[in-house]
Amino acid sequence: MLVNAKEMLQKAAKGGYAVAQININNLEWTKATLTMAQEQKSPVILGVTGGAAKWMVSFATVTAMAKEMYKSLGLTVPVAIHLDHGSDEQCHACIEAGFTSIMFDGSHYPFAENIAKTKDFVALAHAKGMSIEAEVGSIGGEEDGVVGAGDLADPEECRQIAALGVDFLAAGIGNIHGQYPEGWLGLDFDVLGKIRDACGGIPLVLHGGTGIPAEMIQKAISLGVAKINVNTELQLSFAAATRKYIEDGKDKAGKGFDPRKLLNPGYEAIRQTVKEKFELFGSVGKA
Repeated sequence: MLVNAKEMLQKAAKGGYAVAQININNLEWTKATLTMAQEQKSPVILGVTGGAAKWMVSFATVTAMAKEMYKSLGLTVPVAIHLDHGSDEQCHACIEAGFTSIMFDGSHYPFAENIAKTKDFVALAHAKGMSIEAEVGSIGGEEDGVVGAGDLADPEECRQIAALGVDFLAAGIGNIHGQYPEGWLGLDFDVLGKIRDACGGIPLVLHGGTGIPAEMIQKAISLGVAKINVNTELQLSFAAATRKYIEDGKDKAGKGFDPRKLLNPGYEAIRQTVKEKFELFGSVGKA
């Protein structure tokens, strides 16, 4: 069965590693992530944005697919299904759809409103046995229509949000969604350390995991980051492998146009990228 993310992230924070949130977009993404998690004995979080859920029909469709795959594939590793950057409406929809975890992103509201709304969603989520993530300080770049300027979070505001009972916290430390531009200043570890100290050991979340140098990832984990989100890198891997298959003319050989053959190189590329992230984050064998 699917579980909420609280226990796996608390275990990661204590163990000095991070759990990957792999954002899924379709059946292939989901199957690739789950099979590799089982092979590597790694916990994993399936991240779902509102746009991805709409592409897959609905949040309820995503829940049904994840639950059936978990059962039919004979999985035993901890898997959470988590709303990424959820609005008020999307959080309510995921609570009804049977997700095991939600992220309420109130970072674009005035801080007092973020506090009030987060407090309400903490109560709703915990009443359903779900874990909940909140955000302070917008994450840079764009994630499925949600645009952030990349502000550095205020440690005191992080403390106040953490005190509401959220299970893990996303805080802007110079990270951005998508590919990192030239001249990017890197993660602000001084701010991260202050946030960790202010929040009393709550697991921290690093959004925008694509393209951050390995040494920065390792240092962030050492400073309390226990969940790292990956999306763009998987999309790039999938696109490159699919492009090569077509450019090599394999779609024109025999029945190479069969979508099961056409999509398989991209599927395998996702699996390999997921494996690399498990290894980098230190979660292999931690299930």
